[in-house]
Amino acid sequence: LAELELCYAPPVGSAKDPVNIAGMAATNVMNGMVEQVDWKELKSVAALDDVVVLDVRNVGEVEKSGPLIDGAINIPLNDLRSRMDEITGKRIVVSCASGQRAYYATRILKQSGFEKVENLSGAWKTYSLVGDRV
Repeated sequence: LAELELCYAPPVGSAKDPVNIAGMAATNVMNGMVEQVDWKELKSVAALDDVVVLDVRNVGEVEKSGPLIDGAINIPLNDLRSRMDEITGKRIVVSCASGQRAYYATRILKQSGFEKVENLSGAWKTYSLVGDRV
């Protein structure tokens, strides 16, 4: 999927086709470039020492729908590069609304030298619906 040649024509397709983006993300997970934390594990992982839960949704999204989990820090993806000094944990679990921005944030943090960075599978949309049942 990552290398699938899809015709770019504005009326029928986008320059960053969702099929290609999904394929690239899946390839990175399969190759170990991006690690995942299952949404069912979030509460137990967040309770561990030196774990930071990072929510990269925009401030307005967090204000409207609430925080992902108690203790999560909110740094919008657009501000991440300039605010990395606020991230102090040795293990970082990243989430956003649906997963795409968290995937980007995970890659940015890994490329900036953070060693243990994981993407929350299912993101806020899944966790907000079923997280209280865990």
